[in-house]
Amino acid sequence: MSGHSKWATIKHKKAATDARRGKVFTKIIRELTIAARTGGADPDTNPRLRTAILTAKGENMPNDNIDRAIQRGAGNLEGEMLDEVTFEGYGPGGVGLLVQVVTSNRNRIVSEIRHMLSKNGGNMAETGAVGWMFERKGDIVVPKEAADEEKMMSIVLDAGAEDLRDDGGAWEVTTPPEAMEKVREALTAAGIKPSSAEVGFIPKNYVKLTGAQAQQMVRMMETLEDHDDVQHVYANFDIDEKEIQAAVAG
Repeated sequence: MSGHSKWATIKHKKAATDARRGKVFTKIIRELTIAARTGGADPDTNPRLRTAILTAKGENMPNDNIDRAIQRGAGNLEGEMLDEVTFEGYGPGGVGLLVQVVTSNRNRIVSEIRHMLSKNGGNMAETGAVGWMFERKGDIVVPKEAADEEKMMSIVLDAGAEDLRDDGGAWEVTTPPEAMEKVREALTAAGIKPSSAEVGFIPKNYVKLTGAQAQQMVRMMETLEDHDDVQHVYANFDIDEKEIQAAVAG
């Protein structure tokens, strides 16, 4: 059982509010820009950009915004210089963390990430200290009410998924990175809308947290993900859904 799908489901509901939409758009625009810069402006030959465009459209981002971000990444429009950096660290109870950022000021973000971790019972780690705990995989989270297990199983496995897990309030589908889009498309074609779908880092195993450590971990996740420069946070915690909801509500 993972804490990731529970967190992704609750986070998606939070992100649906208008107050957070501007922040969501900022992160997607940066992902579009970086994806176009590193892999080119043609989504047909750039899977990362293709995924970012689908995410943008899923959030109802205007096409003009999408096009401008891609053109900035391709160097056809002026814009701030952005660096993509991944930090490694530890959270409460020894939870491993990978924090992916896109920033215009690398020195500033280093000190800010360090402060956010230490304030919430964690600390920065050396490069390589945590990365081995994760595998790069496609990760798709589907609300439990969207489909039953038999339907999910037949769709995702036929489309190339590796595994389907029951994680309480959601189904968590893992795929090889190159199969993520095909599996998401198969779900969408069947009328099933994932609450999140990305190629990211999936933990090889999990650290169970309860009580004060669980609350501290949720606060850390919220603090990190609320930062404009932070694109993704991957962590190998497992916290019961009720505890996550209570911590978020608190």
